[in-house]
Amino acid sequence: MWSLPVRASFGAGLAWALLTVSLGMDLSLQESLLLKSLGLSAKPSPKIPIPVPSVLWRIFQKRKSPPATNRDPVDGCRVEEFNVPGNIIRVFADQGHFVHSTQPHPLLCLQKRLYFNLSVLEEDERLTMAQLEIKFSHNLYHSPGRGGGFELRLYRSCQVPLRGTPSLERGRKLLVEQSFARLHRSLLFNLSDVAKDWTMHSRNLGLILEIAVSRDGASGLPSLCAGIDSFLHTSLLVVTLSQQQCGASRRRRSAYSVPLTPSNLCKPRRLYISFSDVGWENWIIAPQGYMANYCLGECPFPLTAELNSTNHAILQTMVHSLDPEGTPQPCCVPVRLSPISILYYDNSDNVVLRHYEDMVVDECGCR
Repeated sequence: MWSLPVRASFGAGLAWALLTVSLGMDLSLQESLLLKSLGLSAKPSPKIPIPVPSVLWRIFQKRKSPPATNRDPVDGCRVEEFNVPGNIIRVFADQGHFVHSTQPHPLLCLQKRLYFNLSVLEEDERLTMAQLEIKFSHNLYHSPGRGGGFELRLYRSCQVPLRGTPSLERGRKLLVEQSFARLHRSLLFNLSDVAKDWTMHSRNLGLILEIAVSRDGASGLPSLCAGIDSFLHTSLLVVTLSQQQCGASRRRRSAYSVPLTPSNLCKPRRLYISFSDVGWENWIIAPQGYMANYCLGECPFPLTAELNSTNHAILQTMVHSLDPEGTPQPCCVPVRLSPISILYYDNSDNVVLRHYEDMVVDECGCR
């Protein structure tokens, strides 16, 4: 069994964990390294996996596709679709509940508390965007003729309600008020400032959502409101930037195809890692595996330019040729790596898209 050098970096730690598990080394230790790299305390076991949001699929497909030759590679530390910095995208499911008031508003169709648990964000993550999606699973409720539209109000909860008090009428701040003629499939709202405040002050009391029939459509209230709560779905998409993974000086690289040429010299060797082979297919959504590759081969004297050698390595191999017992040969190590993106479920069954640098060995050299 060959030895592989471990780089002291976040992405390299994840790559090393994947590689050593696939080679049959200490499973529990290497699996814990992988989970820690993904920000997980234990291996996720999704009870009822939720569908992957279409926006995450689109971003993942774009990032896994090789860039055109005349275009720059995708920047893994920026989400171009939203024009914000970030390398981690999470979609949080709503953990709130509907509220049934004893004194209902005559025009109110529904009232719901929304809660999104952002405690899974790591200390070094900087929140750059939060977008609330209010989605209706079908679009059957057209406004009857003129009028008959809906009114949406979104509030931020500002204090914990006391037992026996009309909690939804107090301690709340209006964030959004919007009218629309019918129930659209999705309504999107930027809640970046609210989410940043939640994470900075560790005080997340959630939101309050109200949907009512406008006064013009009050006569059609029963039919317009009927069953509206049964096809309402809410989620919060959060983009964060991991400072540890996305340093300002990191150079962007594109994937490189490892050639198949027989040689004992130092060069990349093909290695495909399948997530199903290591038992992770039930929580890693995509990809099913990836071409990780590794470096193997000799660094003989004299070192040539094709071996990507440093001046230090050239001198070391010269000394080794004179004193082979006292001075080791330079090592065959990765000198150029490229990133991958992983789409997976976390421990709270949220869908996460995370970009990792330094995951695929593209070039090797004698160092």
